[in-house]
Amino acid sequence: MGKDRKFTIYELIEILDAAMGKTLGEVDVNHVFDRTIEHPKITGIAGDVVEQSVLGFPADSKAEPDIDVDGQLIEVKTTGIRQSKTEKDVFEAKEPVSVTAVSPNTIVTETFYESRFWHKIRKMLFVYYEYASDTTVSAAEYADFFLRGYDIYEFSTYDKRILKADWELVQKFLIYLRSQPDFEDIEYARLSHELRDKLMYIDTAPKWPNPPRFRLKRSLVTAIVQEHFRKHPLEKVIEEISDISSLDCLCHKMTTKYKGKTVEFLANEFGIPFVVNEKGKVNKSITEKIVVRMFGAESSKINSLDIFRKAGIYGKTIILSNKGGRTEDTKLFTINFAEWQDRDVLFEDSQIYEYFANNKLLCIEFKETEHGDLLKSEFVGFKRLSFDDNFINTYAKYIWDTVRKTIFDGNLRESICYKKDGQPIINPCGTIKTEINFPKSSDEMKLFLRGTGQDSTYKTLNLCGIQMYQQQVWIKGLDIVELLKEKEYL
Repeated sequence: MGKDRKFTIYELIEILDAAMGKTLGEVDVNHVFDRTIEHPKITGIAGDVVEQSVLGFPADSKAEPDIDVDGQLIEVKTTGIRQSKTEKDVFEAKEPVSVTAVSPNTIVTETFYESRFWHKIRKMLFVYYEYASDTTVSAAEYADFFLRGYDIYEFSTYDKRILKADWELVQKFLIYLRSQPDFEDIEYARLSHELRDKLMYIDTAPKWPNPPRFRLKRSLVTAIVQEHFRKHPLEKVIEEISDISSLDCLCHKMTTKYKGKTVEFLANEFGIPFVVNEKGKVNKSITEKIVVRMFGAESSKINSLDIFRKAGIYGKTIILSNKGGRTEDTKLFTINFAEWQDRDVLFEDSQIYEYFANNKLLCIEFKETEHGDLLKSEFVGFKRLSFDDNFINTYAKYIWDTVRKTIFDGNLRESICYKKDGQPIINPCGTIKTEINFPKSSDEMKLFLRGTGQDSTYKTLNLCGIQMYQQQVWIKGLDIVELLKEKEYL
């Protein structure tokens, strides 16, 4: 490694501190942005600026970590962050972090701690820039983005075990493929989907025949970002989890202990206060608080638990009717429309694809014993739901294609909602109720869009000149019940 890549920790901190709060354009002393004149769509420009103009070493494609700090090799990852659409003053990762190639001929003979993957992630320098745009920008426009922080990061012993288990799953799968008598390279295409529901912290992309790479999931990078900015302290679960199987075992243990217990019994068992309103109902959030207590934590949200946030496992409490049907639709995630308005973004590179391909739902089922009485509903158990290629390419792609076509064709419309007698519907705060011509729950598809806000005056999203609520992707209640019927209880 050349001298231009060697730093003392004090030198590195001094260099990075001087760059923070400045734009990428302001720190670009070596004129890296000049390349965007002839190549306006060049990728990786932010990382090139940090490496070549801030840290001052030339670009290369070597498999070894980027810099030496007091004799320790460190990989540099310039990472885009953006403001959350659902939480004020909270950053999230813009995308997964690519690490290194998945080399089928090499990985089969490696051990984890000798692997290229581990050497790349053993110690990392994350340099964060804020992607402060609701639309996709050209490479040159990255010059206006501010550097917001940096983090010399090492994974905990707990996280190392999960990363090791993930890597070994990939290794074993590749060894298995190559051991088949009729093996051909085309079989590597199975890597991207057959391990999807088993990997916790990493994924592989793109799909074969493109050379796949190991990536840190966006959910993991978001947890690292939020840990750095101290916005989301995460709680540990009651037992350490090293892989999907150990999570399943913990869920099974809790089901054995609490199955058939009512919401009221469990709330009292865990010391969770609740208030019955004048209509004899309690807040629906009580079920989520109960499940969090089952995992040995004190938070009110399942996704405040360390393992869930990092692994992209979204806890969803499902209330089944006494006949086994779902009582409500389920909200999945808030859309960031920047890429949805970019004609060059492929579906396989989109937020909606990444959500359904790399995240999982841990569905916690309660069943009503008396219609509408949540307190008397009984805990049934856990089911884990991942989405297969057929679901993604049918329903998620339909949403992606339909919304983009509506935007690109200039057909996005807002219309007034009317009563049966022809009078406009008036919201409680006095405004006229309107709707956007996005896919709706009444359409014959499993997924749809719905906007949410504090009230009808709180429309914070401006899309094609129309002020609207932030938009979320939802799955129909009856359809999620049908998907879950195919799954065994954990």
